[in-house]
Amino acid sequence: MSVLEIIIALPLLAALAIWLGAPAHATSLGATLLNLLIVLVTTVQYAGKAATGLAFTYSRPILDNPSLSFAVGADGVSLILALLTTLVMLAAIWQIQDRPAIFYVSSLLIGGGALGAFLTTDVFFIYAFHELALIPTFLMIALHGRAEPAQRKAVAWKATIYLGAGSLVLLAGLAWVVLEFSGGSKLTFDLEALRNQAKLTPLADAKQAQIFFVLLLGFGSLVSLFPFHSWAAPAYATAPTPVAMLHSGVLKKFGLYGLIRIALPLLPQGPHVEWVQNALLLMLLGNILVMGLVTIHAHRLDDTLANSSVMHMGYIFLGIAAGSDIALKGAVVLMFAHGISIALLFGLCGRMRNQLGTLEYNKLGGLATHAPAFTVLFAFGAFASIGLPGLTNFAGEVMIFVGSFTDFKAGVMSNLQWTVILALWGVVMSAVYMLRAYRNIFHGSPTTGLFMIDPAFSQRVPFIMLATTLLVTGCCPWLLLNLMKSAL
Repeated sequence: MSVLEIIIALPLLAALAIWLGAPAHATSLGATLLNLLIVLVTTVQYAGKAATGLAFTYSRPILDNPSLSFAVGADGVSLILALLTTLVMLAAIWQIQDRPAIFYVSSLLIGGGALGAFLTTDVFFIYAFHELALIPTFLMIALHGRAEPAQRKAVAWKATIYLGAGSLVLLAGLAWVVLEFSGGSKLTFDLEALRNQAKLTPLADAKQAQIFFVLLLGFGSLVSLFPFHSWAAPAYATAPTPVAMLHSGVLKKFGLYGLIRIALPLLPQGPHVEWVQNALLLMLLGNILVMGLVTIHAHRLDDTLANSSVMHMGYIFLGIAAGSDIALKGAVVLMFAHGISIALLFGLCGRMRNQLGTLEYNKLGGLATHAPAFTVLFAFGAFASIGLPGLTNFAGEVMIFVGSFTDFKAGVMSNLQWTVILALWGVVMSAVYMLRAYRNIFHGSPTTGLFMIDPAFSQRVPFIMLATTLLVTGCCPWLLLNLMKSAL
């Protein structure tokens, strides 16, 4: 049995054990902590081998025609996202206190589904694991969301419709890919076989553009690519804290991972066909500029964080549009950085809501006086979101911006490079809304007499872990970059 199968199976088996009556908190925390240790050891082993391709591969045949196998394998990109998943899953589950067992089961299913999507190498199972992770997300928003029953059900239905439609478009795109690249009379879902066939008989640029655009719409809807984004912010603001941490921090990266792992290797010219690239540039600018303005006008912390999460996806799409080695590696670094920072912020936001009962800026202020440790931890997430040097988000964003100018010719600006110049205004907007939120919450005096105290040290541990991760990988981004090498 492959170590990657163990990583995928552990959270799913823990969820099953809890459903059968095992102690929820101890079982989920133990399984998640063990999984994090296994992923860390596996990542170190991969780095030590100086590997550049798939490692830890294993395949269990299921069908002969079409060729379908439960196959696993990981490269640096997969391991970075597996590490992100286990870190956020541990932090999310650590936050669950005095809640029904469904909170633990749902968190484990979301995390296990994400790990399956990142570590399997069969297109069928990549898609299936993501769908598995979506189901508990919808249910938790509808049943335990932070709103009145009618409102949270409406939010859950909206997310279900958008993501369901996006999944159907994605399914059509994946089926098209399998039909085009299987070769011969037997269909195959094996991603490596499809990639080899794509190298042997590449499609014409026009057809690559058509298939890539379908995949972009499918994957993009799952990532809240503008204008298919309106489900995301209400879903994150309404979802229970662990679900918000896992979906915005981890599961949202599936669409980006799919574009990098499936669409770009099979259809390398697709995103560079003029009409496709122009459409992508316009959509990502909508994420950055339109959602940046929306976030500036938010009056609640949860709305600020939810809209900010949608906005920052635009930078990662910019790296995909650029397509250069440094830009794509920057996109992966930013995927990791955004996942850690938004999970940290949503976790702290949930604790603030539990203590204060409100997240409206006009009812808050002066919290730093009684909660200095909480204030410092929030600063890590807020300043990372802004892109402060020394934290991981900065490294990813700089690589994307620089990587977009690798083909720059003096005096000639392409649409991509003009987009970068416009996108830089998003950094300014990030600073405006995040610093304003920080000032309104932690500085000044409480306008309504509300104040909070620092959580016990045991409850700070997951936040310290996430903040430390941002600092370590921000000061030493080569820890992530060395894992990728030629993966992109």
